[in-house]
Amino acid sequence: MMLTNPDTKYRPFSLGVNMSDRTWPDKVTTKAPRWLSTDLRDGNQALADPMDVDKKLMFFKLLLSVGLKEIEVGFPSASQTEFDFVRKLIEENLIPDDVTIQVLTQSREDLIKRSFEALRGAKKAIVHLYNATSPLFRRVVFNMDKPDVLALARKGMGLLVAEAAAQPETEWGFEYSPETFTATEPEFALEVCNAVIEVVQPTPLKPLILNLPATVEVAGPHTYADQIEWFCRHISKRDSVVISLHPHNDRGTGTAAAELALLAGADRIEGCLFGNGERTGNVDLVTLALNLYTQGVSPELDFSHMREVVKTVEHCNNIPVHPRHPYAGELVFTAFSGSHQDAIKKGFAAHEKRNDGYWEMPYLPIDPADLGESYEAVIRVNSQSGKGGIAWILEQNHGLKLPRPFQVDFSKKIQDITDASAKEVSGTDLWDAFQAAYHLTGPQAYELIEYDHKGPVRSGATRTFVGRIIKDGIETSVIGHGNGLISSAVRGLNSHYDLGLEVVDYAEHALNVGSESQAVAYVECRAGDRTVFGVGIDHDVATASIKAVLSAANALKV
Repeated sequence: MMLTNPDTKYRPFSLGVNMSDRTWPDKVTTKAPRWLSTDLRDGNQALADPMDVDKKLMFFKLLLSVGLKEIEVGFPSASQTEFDFVRKLIEENLIPDDVTIQVLTQSREDLIKRSFEALRGAKKAIVHLYNATSPLFRRVVFNMDKPDVLALARKGMGLLVAEAAAQPETEWGFEYSPETFTATEPEFALEVCNAVIEVVQPTPLKPLILNLPATVEVAGPHTYADQIEWFCRHISKRDSVVISLHPHNDRGTGTAAAELALLAGADRIEGCLFGNGERTGNVDLVTLALNLYTQGVSPELDFSHMREVVKTVEHCNNIPVHPRHPYAGELVFTAFSGSHQDAIKKGFAAHEKRNDGYWEMPYLPIDPADLGESYEAVIRVNSQSGKGGIAWILEQNHGLKLPRPFQVDFSKKIQDITDASAKEVSGTDLWDAFQAAYHLTGPQAYELIEYDHKGPVRSGATRTFVGRIIKDGIETSVIGHGNGLISSAVRGLNSHYDLGLEVVDYAEHALNVGSESQAVAYVECRAGDRTVFGVGIDHDVATASIKAVLSAANALKV
């Protein structure tokens, strides 16, 4: 049961730093950080059904296709599966020359030796050592004081240096994480990292990676950024260390924490595709990368095959990607709301007229096509949808550019369908409903067999329509006179069948989907107190207009 006064149980965060002169709020990210995927380690640890070697290999190949150059491939001292996978990558020469693998180990001699055994023969590798530093972990988990923690970090990093020296054929890198960094006294975290620097003696050409994890999010993302900027100002040999971020998402602000901390001076970010990992997960590399992309900054990662990425991650992790997940969810580019659909429809129309190449689209911060997505799912129809969205789907899928009154008429018909079914109407269903509503398919009361149009082609001249029409299965000749094709056809139909049709509006255009030789014609007609609409499609625009008139006549029979 939630407390009325939670301050009796929870203390506010109190380990922040004094950063009244912080500079990160005024900065802008202009280049991508170094990325490291921890999917094959953190994600594996947190899965109900851990990945086997085959799934890990599938995931590894996906990470390569995305463009990751640093991949934490496992925790080889934790299980035989992890160890075997690292060996498989090395022995089968599956690691590209420009990719560096990384493994994780605790600061224990046997685990460190096992990790180096797993990496034997690798061309390039980073060994990532960690130990917890926060007061809570020192007191409750490990029963250590500060000197014990310092000694553990020094000893572990000394073992890394010694083991690497014994395998000089590998190009080694080292990473150190003061686990629970954000919940550690800033001065002590700094002291531990400076002690590690003294052991490793990094240089600008062979820097040490200092990874500063928000192992558990304990404060807002602005606090993490302050901690990172303070650390960057005070760490020794700043030119010889790479400041790496490892945000988790316990407060739901992992992405914000990473972006702000990057402004604060960090060089590198560790995370998982779609934010998998322990508890609420690691920071999401997909979201971070595409956030940069939408600001015109190349993330140096490629997600132009997003459906394949989603499918592979879901298969390997057995965790679904949420339909509303940024950039990757199946519904994130979809508008159901009528007002949203109308805005998107107008946005696409405006985009076609612009020539500067920039993407400016209501409700769509990124072009779905850049991620390998089609526009088919951008607008989908249910009971919340409006005429603009329905018209957009027909235009995208079938080339129809419905006049506004036509849009209103058809949207009412679709509204009746969605209200009755309480379900979404697919693009196929929409087209079927359109053809049925305007008598393009199925039984027709009035059907054209053939026609002829005679008379001089000049303004004001009387022309004659002669057509063979089937009405209710009976073929009849229909003759009408007027100053044009449509007027003569309407007069003939009115005279012969007493329809009382009057054409209010007419439009036509070439179809830009499917056969380029086809045309479509639309008519809006009145018959007494009724307004009916008709549409005709044919390779000949004149024939399309006659079909449209007959479509309107068929509407009178409904």
